[in-house]
Amino acid sequence: MFKGSITALITPFKNGQLDEEALRKFVEWQIAEGTHGLVPTGTTGESPTLNFDEHKRVIEITVETARGRIPVIAGTGSNATDEAIELSTYAESIGADGLLIVNPYYNKPSQEGLYQHFKAINDKVGIPIVIYNIPGRTNVDMSVANMARVFELKNVCGVKDATANLARVSQQRDAMGPEFNQLSGEDATALGFMAHGGHGCISVASNIAPRLCADLQNACMKGDFAAALKMQDRLMPLFDAMFVETNPGPVKYAASRLGLCTPDMRLPLVPVTGETKKVVDAVLKKVGLLDAVAAE
Repeated sequence: MFKGSITALITPFKNGQLDEEALRKFVEWQIAEGTHGLVPTGTTGESPTLNFDEHKRVIEITVETARGRIPVIAGTGSNATDEAIELSTYAESIGADGLLIVNPYYNKPSQEGLYQHFKAINDKVGIPIVIYNIPGRTNVDMSVANMARVFELKNVCGVKDATANLARVSQQRDAMGPEFNQLSGEDATALGFMAHGGHGCISVASNIAPRLCADLQNACMKGDFAAALKMQDRLMPLFDAMFVETNPGPVKYAASRLGLCTPDMRLPLVPVTGETKKVVDAVLKKVGLLDAVAAE
């Protein structure tokens, strides 16, 4: 079972190209800071603007650098089933521990279409599949009943739930049992998600605050929700700041302020505004992240 603080990795760029050195250093830093798992090539990793070779290379570098120390769940979803199968079989072939498969976006499949999409991928791989249910980006929501049906497929193990509906955690536990691997897809509600019986969070904020996010999740996994609440209070301004503009703009700018990579993104995403930079800078100082970097 995947658990704890799992970072939805940003993809570093330099002069328009994948910055492989920065990515390797970033993965090493994440592991050293206590992150429990890594998700390359998700939404935060700007997968929509990576070509196929880049997509595969980011997964490969992450797997190579992690060296089995923590699990790597490769983002291999697509709104074309054949493309998702190609990326998924490749990720499995190079040693990924699991696959994060987003509900197909834009083409708005029916519940039956969603089932057949996941079944087709399931039938071609032999590693765990995590459903990525994020209606805000895909414009389609996998129902609890359909998720229970998809869970019957041999490789489907759980969900990254980005609905921000905490009732879904309990509803999904009722439908599929506690062995269904439930991971929050939203930092701000991850504490409540864990209290409802979740197992971890695939996090944006852990790109820049991996130690703090891991501490929060460790407290939750120990059942120490009083300690987790203190961490939540400290981190909540950061969680909010990471979404004042479209993800991953704010988190990439924050990473650049910490010296982790450039803030470069690819069109149609553009650099964050001056106002957003002020918000992010203020939060980094408030949380103590800029001070920590300066001390090093």
